[in-house]
Amino acid sequence: MPCERKPMRYGHSEGQTDVCFDDTGNFIVTCGSDGDVRIWESLDDDDPKSISVGEKAYSCALKNGKLVTAAANNTVQMHTFPEGEPDGILTRFTTNATHVAYNSSGSRVAAGSSDFMVKVVEVSDSSQQKTLRGHNAPVLSVTFDPKDEFLTQVISWPLLQKSNDVTNSKSLCRLAWQPRVAKLLAVPVETTVQLYQRDSWALVSTLSDDLGTQPINVVAWSPCGKFLATGSIGGLLTVWDVEGKLCVDRQKHEKGYTVCGLAWHPSGTQIAYTDTEGCLGLLDGLSSSSSSSTMAIKSTKVTGSSNLLREIFILESGSPAKNLVALDDEDDDDLVPATGRARNRSAFLDDENSLDPGSLKLGLDKLGNYEDDAGSALVLPAASAAPLHPVYEGPMPTPHQKAFQPGSTPAHLMHRFMMWNSVGIVRGYNDERDNAVDVEFHDTAIHHAMHLTNSLGHTLADLSHEAVLLACPSTDELASKLQCLHFSSWDTNKEWMVDLPKGEDVRAVCLGQGWAAAATSALMLRLFSIGGVQREIFSLPGPVVCMAGYGEQLLIVYHRGTGFDGDQALGVQLLQFGRKRQQVIQGEPLPISRRSHLSWLGFTAEGTPCFIDSEGVVRLLNRSLGNTWTPVCNTRDHCKGKSDHYWVVGVHENPQQLRCIPCKGSRYPPTLPRPAVAVLPFKLPLCQTTTEKGQMEEQYWRSVLLQNHFGFLSSSGYEIDEEAQSRAQKEQQELLMKMFALSCKLEREFRCVELAELMTQNVVTLAIRYASRSRRMALAQRLSELALEKANQLQGPEEEEEPLQYTRRNTGSSVFNKDCVDLSIGLNPFAKGSPASPDKPSPKPGEFHPAVSGGTGRSSAGGQPRATNVLDSMTSSSRKPTVLLGSSVSAGKLSKTPVLKPLAPRPKSKTQSTLLNMSASKAANKKPAEEREPAVDRLKPTEALPPASPADNVENTKPKTGFQLWLEENRKSILADNPDLEETDVIKEAMGRFRNLSAGDRLSWTERAKGDEGDLKKRKRAEESQGDENGQNHSDENSAKKKKPLDTSAKLSAFAFSKN
Repeated sequence: MPCERKPMRYGHSEGQTDVCFDDTGNFIVTCGSDGDVRIWESLDDDDPKSISVGEKAYSCALKNGKLVTAAANNTVQMHTFPEGEPDGILTRFTTNATHVAYNSSGSRVAAGSSDFMVKVVEVSDSSQQKTLRGHNAPVLSVTFDPKDEFLTQVISWPLLQKSNDVTNSKSLCRLAWQPRVAKLLAVPVETTVQLYQRDSWALVSTLSDDLGTQPINVVAWSPCGKFLATGSIGGLLTVWDVEGKLCVDRQKHEKGYTVCGLAWHPSGTQIAYTDTEGCLGLLDGLSSSSSSSTMAIKSTKVTGSSNLLREIFILESGSPAKNLVALDDEDDDDLVPATGRARNRSAFLDDENSLDPGSLKLGLDKLGNYEDDAGSALVLPAASAAPLHPVYEGPMPTPHQKAFQPGSTPAHLMHRFMMWNSVGIVRGYNDERDNAVDVEFHDTAIHHAMHLTNSLGHTLADLSHEAVLLACPSTDELASKLQCLHFSSWDTNKEWMVDLPKGEDVRAVCLGQGWAAAATSALMLRLFSIGGVQREIFSLPGPVVCMAGYGEQLLIVYHRGTGFDGDQALGVQLLQFGRKRQQVIQGEPLPISRRSHLSWLGFTAEGTPCFIDSEGVVRLLNRSLGNTWTPVCNTRDHCKGKSDHYWVVGVHENPQQLRCIPCKGSRYPPTLPRPAVAVLPFKLPLCQTTTEKGQMEEQYWRSVLLQNHFGFLSSSGYEIDEEAQSRAQKEQQELLMKMFALSCKLEREFRCVELAELMTQNVVTLAIRYASRSRRMALAQRLSELALEKANQLQGPEEEEEPLQYTRRNTGSSVFNKDCVDLSIGLNPFAKGSPASPDKPSPKPGEFHPAVSGGTGRSSAGGQPRATNVLDSMTSSSRKPTVLLGSSVSAGKLSKTPVLKPLAPRPKSKTQSTLLNMSASKAANKKPAEEREPAVDRLKPTEALPPASPADNVENTKPKTGFQLWLEENRKSILADNPDLEETDVIKEAMGRFRNLSAGDRLSWTERAKGDEGDLKKRKRAEESQGDENGQNHSDENSAKKKKPLDTSAKLSAFAFSKN
């Protein structure tokens, strides 16, 4: 079927276009992005009639003298033809109408829209409408069954791609029913056309061309129903003989532009087509009769039983032809849907409409034909015998999600975001005028904007404060390349590039602090220094999905297996670089929502791993709960419509906010105009959040979760914002006290005790007072016992919390209240055997609040405002191992000690101090200064402490605890077993070994410490008595001081006596 391709001519401006013929074939009608509809008498018409229908026109249909158009003003309009007079508006949508189609009689019009709806309107009476809802993506194509029994929409088909809009769709996926007989439905799927049977919806054939490498955009049947024309994204026009599954003609667009409109002439001799540049073309000289290239098919119809016997078709040359209706294995193996996912497994399985290849070889199955209305022979499948193999009816495997770059839009767009993160924006342009990459920084102080030529065709990008990382796929001539522009380098040569081995493509890239990483198709991860030095390389457990880097952390998500029933089986790895390299998360499953896929992966501005799935659920890593993932937000709760989505660009824990871009009717934003960033709050999905109790519980646990980054940054060697940490702690304790008061009102005393277990020791004291004033003496008694227990916990090895623990536990062991241990003595009137000391008054309620708030201690990092990433504005002190010791607790720094002083009043005299020590020894040993900070002698306090009074020096003479005595004797053995351990690691190892001792052994060490204390007191008394006896020889000065008051009184007495 050779044809002639006519020269194309300009019709509309650049953008989406459509074309159709009138019923007689005398006119060609086109519409385009300029909002005009043009009526051409022929391709050579120099003055076509023009009709303006709006800003843009996406689709047009013509029948019975009525011209219908889908316009960008959310309307479906009707005009008379060929006059072009307005004839009213058939229907309206909330967003753009994307496609319109007539039924065979012209009495109804179906219209699809980007608001997920399809409307069927009566042409004679537009008030008679039917709205079809339930689609889960914008509708790109609609078509009527010629028998008016079915209306097919592209989104309802499970194999096809979901797109956010007609302008951004990778393929228009124009469906087409076979005219007249309506036996087959043609569906473009990637580079093939799949034919489905009308009654059973079974896949009966697949049309594929080896020369077609680009996805097919539109399809159109010839009026006779024998031939099918297709137009692809790369400009390839193909005409198929459906019966023989043969390509009878193939034409190439003269400039290779995408074909987006296709229509047959009513006579079947011409095909009109349009492209995305607004041009109109014509293929002339087509013949509807079979040519020498088609197969002459001989068939026989045999009557008898209800099952039709089929003959095997023979070519005229005598060689047997391929089975025309059975599944072609070669085509099916290469079939890839538009989503890039493997086709539904059920299409490969035998069913009652498929033929067994073995039976074909034996000649048992015959092929027959059906006569259509025109009397032409058309091969169609018929019911066959029962399948020879059992059919699997269980859950189907889910196709793997393709690798993507977080913060980027799809790669098939001409103008797209290659990366949008907290540092800046990387845009990619790939059109006829320019192929470049633009880099823009949010903070111009980092670097000025850059314009880079994209001659290599880079599709992946990442951006940090140090460099820009780009990667391109391999071609037949060139290998996959990784290119880095290290703009923060002091060297003049700031760019480096590396070629990957042959057959290995880059799938994902990311940047960290001083390193770059690339995951490849060979299941390898390659690490590079920021200057281009190749570093470690290791294998991945599965195909990579995406990666993210932050500081010295690398987060990798990959396919750990095949999911079923729409679920993805993803695994996650979290690696920590630096001096001590470790794998924090070792291939654990990534918990995403049911029937969803991963849409974003990254870190918060404070360094906590975070990800978002396609259902809009944001999950944050909870380091304090065994590296579990906690949902903190659902963006779908903030969407006004079903077609609305939020495109995430950043997550912050302090303040608590999710930075994202609202997308109306789409999943990702356009590059122009520049989209505005919105802020969404966090909210944990707890139960009954509408009640006062649920709201306070959600606020408390959200504050605890989002405070974990303080401990992580401190353990990583960075100074933290102690003022913000104190505010968070104060907020938590206030919420606990409010929930305690609410539980008291509801007479839930057991719940009150549970809440008190989460409080610090000082807040428990306040809760005791509240319970006492509320006349709940039993509750107050239990709370007093809890306060004593918390005080005792501070005396053991628990006072040295693990240095690498990321979070502060809200129990009595918090260092936030370690300096306030003495409050358990004298403040608890219900404690047995612990009489209140008259020399130690109870703190007033006003004294509690400074302890909760942490006082007015200055914030670290020099009071600098928080930048985009916390690491960028922090002064790293990771070289000092003592900082890790100080970070073992979130607020246990010496700078906070002056704030906590009012909670522990100092004794004014030696007698009062002795009484205080005697009362304290009955309940708990008072903690010495060297026990609170064993290795603090090398740590420089950030604030100058007030000079200690002589009464404070008494603490320096107190004995050590049992743990410290045990540590002194076993330090050498620990160092012998682990000679490379630092001081903090030695303490951590010692705590573990001390805990493993039996209760009797620990008690013996505690008794030994008490014995040393008694010996110390006896030794002091002996020294004092000895000092009195030998005062003249050894302590003349001290004796003089002791005798000074007596001498003075004696002199005064003598003076008074002498006066009298």
